[in-house]
Amino acid sequence: MFNDFFNLIFPKLCCACNNPLLKNENIICTSCVVTLPKTNFHLDKENPVNKVFWGRVQIEMATSFYAFSKKSKVQNLLHHLKYKGVKEVGYVVGKLFGFDLNESDNFKMTDFIVPVPLHKKKLKKRGYNQSEWIANGISESMDIPINIDTLFRKQDSQTQTKKSRYKRWENVGEIFGVANNNLDNKRVLLIDDVVTTGATIEACAQVLIKRNCKIFVATIAYA
Repeated sequence: MFNDFFNLIFPKLCCACNNPLLKNENIICTSCVVTLPKTNFHLDKENPVNKVFWGRVQIEMATSFYAFSKKSKVQNLLHHLKYKGVKEVGYVVGKLFGFDLNESDNFKMTDFIVPVPLHKKKLKKRGYNQSEWIANGISESMDIPINIDTLFRKQDSQTQTKKSRYKRWENVGEIFGVANNNLDNKRVLLIDDVVTTGATIEACAQVLIKRNCKIFVATIAYA
């Protein structure tokens, strides 16, 4: 009764549309789960996210869950995830994403899920890695283990948000490293929140490919 009264005065809101959540809803309302702009790129080998990496780095398959646009519900979700401390957004959306990825043999046969790592300074400041929370959700629905002990960020880099394509690539040139051989010769599913130019994922992939990994990519949004 107390919880019902508290929620009446301070209702929990959907992180996508900002409408009050019903009693059985969590983070995202049912309406948004159904209507958010899913891409279904995981079913199309020639999708736009895959093409981002053509001629740059050998990615076996890449996809994004949602299409991103400014001032949209998808942007609201990502803003809550990255800047408002609502890390649970990553887990809930990741779990939904994982169910879709199970429809594609390209993704469900991977050996490990690897979130794009944050530098320890940024991790300490934010308190969590948003990509790791996405990976947790995907891992649960796909039943694929997560590896967060191998790929690491050697140095901090400036935010990518307002950089040009070349500046983004220059900014993440060689900032990732590999701590052990646990991913050698494995099929790795790289997870990030958004792909735009693909510079960060390309930098991660280049390091892992040197360890004879096959790289697959999944992000929450494509901008």
